[in-house]
Amino acid sequence: MGISSCSRTRRRGLVIILLLHLTAAVYGSNYFEDFDITWGGGRGKIVNNGELLTLSLDSTSGSGFQSKKEYLFGKIDMQLKLVPGNSAGTVTAYYLSSQGANHDEIDFEFLGNLSGEPYTIHTNVYSQGKGDREQQFRVWFDPTADFHTYSILWTPQTIVFSVDNVPIREFKNLEKMGVAFPKGQAMRLYSSIWNADEWATRGGLIKTDWSRAPFTAAYTNFGYMAWMPLHLDSSINQAKLRWVQRNFMIYNYCSDAKRFPAGFPPECRA
Repeated sequence: MGISSCSRTRRRGLVIILLLHLTAAVYGSNYFEDFDITWGGGRGKIVNNGELLTLSLDSTSGSGFQSKKEYLFGKIDMQLKLVPGNSAGTVTAYYLSSQGANHDEIDFEFLGNLSGEPYTIHTNVYSQGKGDREQQFRVWFDPTADFHTYSILWTPQTIVFSVDNVPIREFKNLEKMGVAFPKGQAMRLYSSIWNADEWATRGGLIKTDWSRAPFTAAYTNFGYMAWMPLHLDSSINQAKLRWVQRNFMIYNYCSDAKRFPAGFPPECRA
């Protein structure tokens, strides 16, 4: 079905609205200034005069970092190059999170693979300590060959996960239906690489091959664009979102009847 010129004009207008209300952009920042390596015993490194950060995992430990600042709404971009080759059993996590038992969290997790098999992108949203909202996707490119941009757009109305500016998931604010939505707690940006071979690859059937360690993921070109508290309409490209979900989604909690025998969560009916 074609898109009318009126629809295209309206969509361009929505994109303009989004850009007008996302301000104070910080891109290509220095990792020494914006992040702290918080664990890993030297397995996390900031190099190239602060332009590149790497995290490594071996049989003794993984590693991780966190942002110096907290964020409340905005758009976070990070370019990642994932662990190449046989990365089965490893998980590279990249997420926003607040603290405490009733924390909010917005997750990207990249589940490792055997050589020649695709990575799995695992997404989840926590509100007030409750998650269980997983969707998983294959990627349509090799995420280990070059850097790709993974983005989280977080506003009071919606959360959008994107890869190279292609939206893969939207989680809308449906508080009117009784669905908790993360909007009251500032969050830091975290990332880590760790061993999860009990579940990460084919449900734990494929274990980590430690002879291939260290496993290393690389990060560059962090960007943050603050959101100003003005009216904002959703501006995601619905056609691209449907294309990803139709062709690359491999798990959706809203389709898992065995997991919810008493009925799906209310947001699944929206």
